[in-house]
Amino acid sequence: MTITEPTAPAPSGALAALNELKERAAAEVERRRDQLVGLSHDIHANPELSWEEFASSERICALLEAEGFEVTRGAYGIPTAFEAVTGDGDLTLALCAEYDALPGVGHACGHNVIAASGVGAALALAPVAAEAGLRVKLLGTPAEEHGGGKVSMLVAGAWEDADFSMMVHGMTGLDFTSSAAVFTAVDRFEVEFHGLTAHAAGAPEKGINAASAATLAQTAIALLRQQLPKATNLNAFVSLGGQATNIIPDHTVVQVELRAFDIDDWRDMKKRVLACFEGAAIATGCRWNWQPTEHPYAPMNPDPDLAALWDRNLAARGRELGGTPVGGGSTDMGNVSQVVPSLHPMIAFLGEDAVHHNPDFAAAAATPAADDAVVDGAVLLAWTALDAACDDTLRAELHRRTAARPAGATRITLEA
Repeated sequence: MTITEPTAPAPSGALAALNELKERAAAEVERRRDQLVGLSHDIHANPELSWEEFASSERICALLEAEGFEVTRGAYGIPTAFEAVTGDGDLTLALCAEYDALPGVGHACGHNVIAASGVGAALALAPVAAEAGLRVKLLGTPAEEHGGGKVSMLVAGAWEDADFSMMVHGMTGLDFTSSAAVFTAVDRFEVEFHGLTAHAAGAPEKGINAASAATLAQTAIALLRQQLPKATNLNAFVSLGGQATNIIPDHTVVQVELRAFDIDDWRDMKKRVLACFEGAAIATGCRWNWQPTEHPYAPMNPDPDLAALWDRNLAARGRELGGTPVGGGSTDMGNVSQVVPSLHPMIAFLGEDAVHHNPDFAAAAATPAADDAVVDGAVLLAWTALDAACDDTLRAELHRRTAARPAGATRITLEA
């Protein structure tokens, strides 16, 4: 990745013009505070699971359409995705809004805050886009929790025209630097074993036990863990293991999840895990096969230039970088970051203390602290976009990287 050298301070006139644009953007967010908080609370109160976010998507589309955005519902072949565009500058920013919830615990990852912040940033940039030479498109990206909406949208070309892409994710605790690598690659797949049914007491010698293969595979995986890098994570469970104690099962299914911060470690782990399943099949005489259950997610690769701008703006907004980066989760924004300069910072619900994917976090995502994060997140996204657009060196570098990208280069899935 190319990292641009720090640029000299902008001339006073250019700096004054930039500051004026940023002040206008912040004022627009503040003017819309009740509207944005209301959007966040409405999505929070009506949680919808991956690929089923019809009400949330429509609410955002209707809002932006009323504000003059060019809105495409069902964008890129996904019923609950959308694209909302404003401005006609030659530098295209793709903002992302997530709005899917989790089964059983609702918005325990705070996607209501993500959506409202993304909408707020788009609305803040709309009045200043022409002066900044920006084209802003807000992408509604479904199914981040399970499914990988961004990956499906990448393949369909949603980022082909993007020069850079950003979103912001809520958390509890304290803010930390946006340059931290806290999101891992993740791959989820299932393995099937096929054996031969027989009566477990009357004719066990005639059976080929698919459950034994699943057990051997899990044992091999457990022993493999000692030899894996410490920053990796491997989990599996049997989702189909048999139907009766007196019948040797001829079909079992094992669900597997692999995580790693490093792509090479991730791919090596996948090969070694599959070898565990192959060995179990050989030992028991079963046939076996595997198939993905979701799109693989790449590790997040935050762009250093954008990260530096975000951190500086966060301080200017009166927030402090006092937190210790923690991670282990995954996001399909990682796939975007592998092909387009991207940023996925976290923003804290200050004073709240809860763990993601927990009912307590769902409660925290609708508190006054989360409401403040919606507003600050929208302002910081807008400010960072304006800084990038008005820095001649960085703007030229973003254009250079887009021009160097072969046609279709963003239309990828990443395989472990």
